[in-house]
Amino acid sequence: MTEEDIEKENAAITKAYKELLKVSYTTLTNEDKKLIRKAFEVALDGHKDQRRKSGEAYIFHPIAVAKIVAQEIGLDATSIASALLHDVVEDSDDYDINDIQQLFGETVARIVDGLTKISSLSKEQDMDVSLQAENFRKMLLTLNDDVRVIIIKIADRLHNMQTMDSMRPDKQVKIASETLYIYAPLAHRIGLYNIKTELEDLGLKYTQPEVYNDILNKTKESKEEQDKYIEEFSNVIKNSLDKEAFVYTIKGRPKSIYSIRKKMVRQGVTFDEVYDKFAIRIIYKSKDSNEKFLAWKIYSIVTDHFRPNPTRLRDWISSPKSTGYEALHITVMGPKGKWVEVQIRSERMNEIAEKGYAAHYKYKEQGEKEDNLESWINRLQEALENPSMNAVDFVEQFKLNLYSQEIFAFTPKGELKSLPKGATALDFAFHIHTEVGMRTRGAKVNSKLVPLSHQLKSGDQVEIITSETAKPNANWLNYATTARARAKIKSALREHRKAIGIEGKEILRRKLKQLKITLNESTTNNLVRHYNLKTSLDLFYRVGIGSIDNTMLKDFAASRSNALVSFFKNKITRKPNVSKEDIDKDEITSNYDSLVFGKEEEKLDFKLSACCNPIPGDNVFGFLTVSEGIKVHKYNCPNALSLQSNYAYRIIAAKWIDSTQQEYTTEIKISGIDQIGLVNDITKVISNNMHVNMKSLSFETDDGMFSGKIKVIVKNKGLLKKLLTRLKKINGIDKVSRV
Repeated sequence: MTEEDIEKENAAITKAYKELLKVSYTTLTNEDKKLIRKAFEVALDGHKDQRRKSGEAYIFHPIAVAKIVAQEIGLDATSIASALLHDVVEDSDDYDINDIQQLFGETVARIVDGLTKISSLSKEQDMDVSLQAENFRKMLLTLNDDVRVIIIKIADRLHNMQTMDSMRPDKQVKIASETLYIYAPLAHRIGLYNIKTELEDLGLKYTQPEVYNDILNKTKESKEEQDKYIEEFSNVIKNSLDKEAFVYTIKGRPKSIYSIRKKMVRQGVTFDEVYDKFAIRIIYKSKDSNEKFLAWKIYSIVTDHFRPNPTRLRDWISSPKSTGYEALHITVMGPKGKWVEVQIRSERMNEIAEKGYAAHYKYKEQGEKEDNLESWINRLQEALENPSMNAVDFVEQFKLNLYSQEIFAFTPKGELKSLPKGATALDFAFHIHTEVGMRTRGAKVNSKLVPLSHQLKSGDQVEIITSETAKPNANWLNYATTARARAKIKSALREHRKAIGIEGKEILRRKLKQLKITLNESTTNNLVRHYNLKTSLDLFYRVGIGSIDNTMLKDFAASRSNALVSFFKNKITRKPNVSKEDIDKDEITSNYDSLVFGKEEEKLDFKLSACCNPIPGDNVFGFLTVSEGIKVHKYNCPNALSLQSNYAYRIIAAKWIDSTQQEYTTEIKISGIDQIGLVNDITKVISNNMHVNMKSLSFETDDGMFSGKIKVIVKNKGLLKKLLTRLKKINGIDKVSRV
């Protein structure tokens, strides 16, 4: 570069920096400006020898990210400084995280450290979906350090997407796919709607450029006609609004290219057939105390002139979204028979819609700001409370909870609770409190008893019935849809499994003693290997539920003597693979030994595909071939995308299961002499002693005799046999048989 070029570039850098200070949404004090200036100088020094792919000086990137953080998201000086420094530690040899801490203090260092960790995750080789999802989870875990880490990362991603033209096409597709998969949903959840929309449009631009450009050109062509229509619509209601002395603006907002494309695909229509390609926004000036009243007054004026669609009214003023979004949305039949979405917002609501939580805080007192930030972070962190879930499932569940529409249900005392659409009565229980969820016995919706799987609707009043003896069972995972409820249920089931394991260990000790074998670390290891299990807890649990019975243990004892002879002959020493602390420290794992297909989880004949060699425990799907029946592929198989894109109708859901965890419903017939307390004795044996769930029971008495039927859920025949034996021992019972 010539001296003149360097001079021009330096002037452009200075101009960009001054612009950053000008556009800050928050009021910057002198101390704030000093902090930002210092961060700018360190960033300038740290990136002095670096250039972007486009050839421009690298410093323009952190300045642009800081500008998004300051102007679009509206964060404070600490965040602006952190944004300027976000790549310094990773890209410069002159600064490490300790230098940042000494220069800027603990908070900035913590944010920069979090951003450095996230950045190092994405520097790995091209990721498959599973690894990408796992990295996303790790990224979200930085919320435990500081939520601003994620917000600055979203700003960083937005600027990268805005400046991707100079990248290789394959890199563009990879980054754009990741943006649509991860960053756009995250921006949506945080309430950064403008950024979410831009990320989605840019994602479409690079993943499907032809589709993007086609819709973009058609939108441009129809802009003049659209502006004319908005003016025509506005003129109809302006007189009425002016008569009521409203201070307002009416704006037309085109729908995003991404959302138009989504509607075209979902509804199977062309661009011209998408009827609501734009929305009209009425933004009015109001005091806080009068906001709601004026919103409904404007609603009344609009619907005086245009017929509303009653099914398309959305009142997010009375019940704001969990992101803080407030507005009144109505769809009316406008001029020329066109449906038009009208959004009614106060100036305050509009700022919150555009800036998210930063604007929300602007309207709060200092103490309230902290409370709101805390509750928001807590809500966001709820999605992270499930470390056991498979990473891809985690991301899908996270996205499901982000994008799903909200419903609003009431407690018996009238408190309003917001849940994702599709949430069940059981989800509601866990939403109130974990302990309420854990003790749930039943639920009433609008005073009627409903199953725990009952899907709630907006306006439902839900009463949760609890019991000290109630506890989660495996079926609850079929009833719960929210990430929070499912995480808590899985945790409880693991604890239950551990408790059965402790009981099973004692049973095993007694049974082995009868076979003249001592239960010690060596025996445990041999049993784990013999039954092809993974941990000692798997072993003890199976003994506890009767899946490993006396006959199987006798077989082990017989094979053990042969194994010992072989052991001494070959003088092999083996290092134990099970820790001494067999219950407390054992990781709970599953011994996947069976594959099931479809919603009904049927067992069908299949072959494992050679292209990806799936093994038990892998995330898999079935593919119906023409001549070889069902072939099973891993989700990250090189052929998976092609099969799923081109032959979706031949894809069958599949998953590995631990067959010992399956439950079976069976009916028991019972008869004998009627006496007081007999039913109580029967239910005690079934529920308290056997870890068996009853589904139904019915009894009849006649002349001092009784007969009855009991439906129970058991894990295996061994457990059923044991149950029948114990029932026969109850005083008064004559016959017990399986129907």
